Amino acid sequence: MIFDYVIVGSGFAGAVLAERIATELDKKVLIIEKRKHIGGNCFDFKDENNIIIHKYGPHIFHTNDKEVFNYICKFTNIRIFHHKVLAYIDGKKVPIPFNFNTLYQVFPDTLAKRIEKKLLEKYELNSKVSILELQSEEDSDLKLLSNFIFQKIFLNYTVKQWGLTPDEIDKSVMSRVPVFMGKDNRYFTDKYQFIPTNGYTSLFNKMLNNKNIKIMLQTDFHEIAELKKNKFFIFGNEFKGKVIYSGAIDELFGYRFGELPYRSLKFEPETVNTEYYQETAQVNYPNDYDFTRITEFKHFHNVKSNDTVIFREYPEKFKRGKNSRFYPVLTEKNLKLYQKYRIFARKYKNLILIGRLAEYKYYNMDEIIKKSLEIFQNKILPEERENGIKISGNIGNNTLLQPRRVFA
Repeated sequence: MIFDYVIVGSGFAGAVLAERIATELDKKVLIIEKRKHIGGNCFDFKDENNIIIHKYGPHIFHTNDKEVFNYICKFTNIRIFHHKVLAYIDGKKVPIPFNFNTLYQVFPDTLAKRIEKKLLEKYELNSKVSILELQSEEDSDLKLLSNFIFQKIFLNYTVKQWGLTPDEIDKSVMSRVPVFMGKDNRYFTDKYQFIPTNGYTSLFNKMLNNKNIKIMLQTDFHEIAELKKNKFFIFGNEFKGKVIYSGAIDELFGYRFGELPYRSLKFEPETVNTEYYQETAQVNYPNDYDFTRITEFKHFHNVKSNDTVIFREYPEKFKRGKNSRFYPVLTEKNLKLYQKYRIFARKYKNLILIGRLAEYKYYNMDEIIKKSLEIFQNKILPEERENGIKISGNIGNNTLLQPRRVFA
């Protein structure tokens, strides 16, 4: 098979673009995947208890984007799931993001009522406020609240998660978990919140089930590719098609400017002989223990079994060849290093970089799907039209051909 596109990585970035190209353009796509499975960090599997386990930590799909929601629903049935997270604070399990219910659990009623009143005088009901914004308040009660939230929820969790203090890391990281001005205990407030009924791996299998797609598992890109004179040589021949790369950008270019730091995760699984181990799917431990959270997967699909499975999650430094990259460490120094790679990548005219590792940027699942659809619509499709390619289906409405066969 002669390929028109080579895609490195089979997470959502690579899978969405492979599906669009293979289905709408009827082009041949080769996916190179380093791991022994497709789906990237969203890979899941069913264990002996019939529980679907998220191998790389919990993934709950949430989005306000109707286009993204409709696209994903082409490949899966869904189970509506509103994620609720508790945090173990001073011997109590309280809802997070911090909200008015949390407020009344950690402060005396009189003080909690006074703080609630002051918050609603300053902020709109059911709005989200960054802890950074709350810390700028001068009122003594609101300053007491912001200091409590910062010390009890953000500070130690950040140190465990990132190996850095909050002032050492980019402010965008701190703003990812807001303070909620209401009594909604859901972790997300997006319009669409769900888990794929049969899991994420089933979704990816259907997405990539196309005669135009070939998948090479357990293959490092550098095993089949060589970069010379700003060109890609694949299987020994110059490749003039597009290379869509969602792997680590520093690895792609041989770490020529140095290694970009990442945080990794270690998961400690345990099967417990009880119906349920904890009240919700996720309980965070900001201040106690070395792990940051415990996930109980049985909550996601409401499976009937005598046992349950939990994962304790331990953040750790990424070490090449020892563990996997999970989160880019967004500091000023690291972002400057990334920019060197980004500028160097421009020399490769047929290269498209996308994804958390290639762009050194954190993406939620819906965000990377949206970005992939936009790259197809705004970059790949116009270039193919210029080349006189006949497009199958209605691109604007994401019309899909019937899924066919996957090669692996």
